[in-house]
Amino acid sequence: MNRNLFLAFFLVGALCFSQTVDVPEKYTVDVNQFYGSVILHNPDISHLISAHPGGLILGVNRKTYGFEEWEAAYNYPDVGYSFIYQDMNNSTLGKNYGLYAHYNFYLLNRNLQFRIGQGIAYTTNPYEKVENFRNNAYGSDFLSSTYLMLNYHKGNIFKGLGFNAGLSLIHYSNANFRAPNTSTNTLAFNVGLVYDLDGGKTIDYLPAQAGEKISEPIRYNFVFRSGLNESDVVNSGQYPFYIVSAYADKRLGRKSALQLGGDVFFSKFLKELIRFQSIAFPELEVSADDDYKRVGLFIGHELFINQMSVTSQLGYYVYYPFDFEGRIYNRIGLKRYFGDKLFAAITLKSHGAKAEAVEFGIGIRL
Repeated sequence: MNRNLFLAFFLVGALCFSQTVDVPEKYTVDVNQFYGSVILHNPDISHLISAHPGGLILGVNRKTYGFEEWEAAYNYPDVGYSFIYQDMNNSTLGKNYGLYAHYNFYLLNRNLQFRIGQGIAYTTNPYEKVENFRNNAYGSDFLSSTYLMLNYHKGNIFKGLGFNAGLSLIHYSNANFRAPNTSTNTLAFNVGLVYDLDGGKTIDYLPAQAGEKISEPIRYNFVFRSGLNESDVVNSGQYPFYIVSAYADKRLGRKSALQLGGDVFFSKFLKELIRFQSIAFPELEVSADDDYKRVGLFIGHELFINQMSVTSQLGYYVYYPFDFEGRIYNRIGLKRYFGDKLFAAITLKSHGAKAEAVEFGIGIRL
């Protein structure tokens, strides 16, 4: 399953960044060294914060110039892939190696660069009940990983060579694919060089055109999501979950749509957790016959970028027979459209900062 998770992230990443128009291409590469600290977001990892992690971020970027309508709408971002090597400088945590798909967005006359990357990381020293029982941050060898960079960026200063410097935030978590999963967040300073592979040749940006105003009726979406996860009880076992969702959305323009809908959750790990608590903790007054299913209502937003979109949802359980992490839940993730109706999605469902599962979904928008 870990290998399938790895392949799924990069299949979606490759599809997200596929180019459908034959246009001039310009590529840059960058390398950044970083050094920082693990943030104490959970007191359970305080024993793991003993040193300052450091490492390298390598990136390959394809520039955009407005040959597709969405590019000008987002101020000509870069799309690319990146690699992170991070030494946690802690023998319990080991080292992490990550591969990512990313976007670079530009502000302030293109002097400020914001990068967001999503991918998969391999950790060299995950939790093991005998040999590495102190590592309660990483419960599996493959981890979901997200990173953010905010840089002062100055490209092509001399013959294609430039530099950037700023702050990075690197997150590792397996989203409760396997317990334990308290995760880590590293806040770091980074500095590096960027190089145009063509030596600094310039391509003119195409000015934004007044595109056709997008006006759609209310659309109806149906999604099926699934995956594997485990409760916080270590070695309680991984179980499949199934989620059926239906929602309506209303397009507000080129970039955005609002959503309103509901989810029905069939999470088998909860069934096992109910059975475990009914036996191990009778003082909780949990019955083995308690229903593990949940029903939620949510509101959401979808941000359209080319053939992909970023979706975020905030929900509330209206049917909630077993208390697990509270009634409020949230979901954020990526969707990739295939034509006007079909889409695939990878989303992270959580309760606040507490992840429950990475969801793989397919759906239709009518």
